[in-house]
Amino acid sequence: MPSYEALSELLEPGTTVLLTVECQEGVVGADSALPELAAEARAGGALANVARLVAAAHAEGVQVVHAVAERRPDGRGASRNARLFRAAARLPVQQVTGTPAVRVAAPIEVAEEDLVVRRLHGLSPLQGTDVDPLLRNLGCRTLIVTGVSANVAVPNAVFDAVNLGYTVVVPADAIAGVPSDYTPAMIRHTLALVATVATTDEVLACLERPGGVRRA
Repeated sequence: MPSYEALSELLEPGTTVLLTVECQEGVVGADSALPELAAEARAGGALANVARLVAAAHAEGVQVVHAVAERRPDGRGASRNARLFRAAARLPVQQVTGTPAVRVAAPIEVAEEDLVVRRLHGLSPLQGTDVDPLLRNLGCRTLIVTGVSANVAVPNAVFDAVNLGYTVVVPADAIAGVPSDYTPAMIRHTLALVATVATTDEVLACLERPGGVRRA
């Protein structure tokens, strides 16, 4: 794990953005289309840690961006070029625009100043969405990536962010995937090669430090 000094240098509030990935009711909520993933995110504490990080970001003036995956009721424009997409189209709970399934899930609080970016296609919260230009306009240099899943969307977000020139911090206990032993393996053997891996408590200690420079 990084030292407090090294992590603090990365997590300057004025140039740091917190990204939540697919932390929506239809994915991690009580009526999830993916109950195994939802159970892991909740029972393992990842969702609660995301909520803690979001609350601290709000208190310290760190910008929060929520990346939500959804589809039109008619499915127009949705991706169909992978087995994952075809399987998702047959699930009993659909991530349809305007439904409860695409609301950010409790206990995460969405503040007025948060940005919610919705995508209708693909696997990545960044590629082909508004997230990258928004981050650049916000002056982001470091992106904290949280949410689900460690199987697909989270590594997509991390790699895309690194390829776009951002420094990435991953709070290891604020992401989840299935099965439960897959997430630490993904972190150790893949994400740790390209991102700074920390804990939620370590990130909170840096965000909540006295005298931090807040975003205007």
